[in-house]
Amino acid sequence: MAKAAKKINTNDEDKVLEIITKTLDENKAEDVVVIDLRGKTSIANQMVVASGTSQRHVASLAEKVQENLKAAGFKSAVEGEEKADWVLIDAFDVIVHIFKPEVREFYSIEKMWQSVKARS
Repeated sequence: MAKAAKKINTNDEDKVLEIITKTLDENKAEDVVVIDLRGKTSIANQMVVASGTSQRHVASLAEKVQENLKAAGFKSAVEGEEKADWVLIDAFDVIVHIFKPEVREFYSIEKMWQSVKARS
């Protein structure tokens, strides 16, 4: 997936992360986890992982996140909307993964990234 656009400044990154986590919370996402990726990879600075209760809920969460980012003037790119088992939203320096619970458990993406050591 190509990056949505250039890197954003720290204040914008904090705002994007706030919009994402608030939207997920307000729309009843489950088990929301924020992972700091700084020093671990150059793909993003933050990763948000959350679960929806069904395909419809996953799709709705992704749609609401995108709508709220757009309303605040931030662009994003998305993959996986059609099937909605796992939706990826690329919001510059923040990447969002929204899963159905069984898909999240199978891939254990947050466990993988939390175990990656920061580069010295």
